[in-house]
Amino acid sequence: MQPVALVYAALMVVSSVCCVFGNVVLLLVVCLNKDLRTETWALTLSFCLSDLALGLSTIPFGAYNSLLRPEGYSNDGPLCQGSAFLYLLLQLASIHSLTWATIDKFTEICFALSYTTICTAKRTRVVLVSVWLYSLANAALPLLGFGHYTYSWTRFLCTPSFQPVYRGFSMLFIAVGIIAPILIMCSMYVYIVYIARKQVRRGTFVCNDQHCFHVPAKNYLRSSMVMVATVVCLLVCWLPYITTCFYETFSGRDPPAAASAVATWLVLFTSALNPWINSMTQS
Repeated sequence: MQPVALVYAALMVVSSVCCVFGNVVLLLVVCLNKDLRTETWALTLSFCLSDLALGLSTIPFGAYNSLLRPEGYSNDGPLCQGSAFLYLLLQLASIHSLTWATIDKFTEICFALSYTTICTAKRTRVVLVSVWLYSLANAALPLLGFGHYTYSWTRFLCTPSFQPVYRGFSMLFIAVGIIAPILIMCSMYVYIVYIARKQVRRGTFVCNDQHCFHVPAKNYLRSSMVMVATVVCLLVCWLPYITTCFYETFSGRDPPAAASAVATWLVLFTSALNPWINSMTQS
């Protein structure tokens, strides 16, 4: 058995445990605390359930394949096609739900006075239906002939094929499905940091019915550090995957086994990081 497969399996098992634990805890906290069930809490519920499903299906499936089934599966078999469809569906639903949760937080911070009229329960439902319909349609495209699902021996999973012959689907998936939401989230976090720096320079007073009090600069600095750490996590986890996908799409060759395995693990590891990212950015 190759060392890459052993390390990959160990990382996937740890990621699966962390993913299930983190998302179950987040679900319990939100469900048991009425104050956290806001008009838009369904966005948190959406990416939490998507990540939990990944932690219970795709991630352990990858560990199993690397240890006990390295030769893979028939590309046209129902198991390979079904697991790849589920993987793509959950991956897209997770990242796009997280993106809209970030937009919700951004609106709350930057448009505080009109937030309650912008982000309503009805609009949240529309967003969620759109996210899941988009994810479902995108995941179904390879089954309908636009793109192709195949077993990747470097990723130990059935995934979309990124070979040049399927470049149209690959570019749609990478550009719209991955790069666009990551750029949106990073841009918003950077802008929030910019606002926090301005607040530190001029100071802020918060008032209630009785008195006003000064908000210490360290509060803004702590929030800025959380936002910067979130941007770094997003880029570290997604850039290797995007790079390997582009390499395969434009070169027609499989990326190095170790690089592809690490990139796939990092992307799936975001399912374990997302609940903690959400918790930190909400505080």
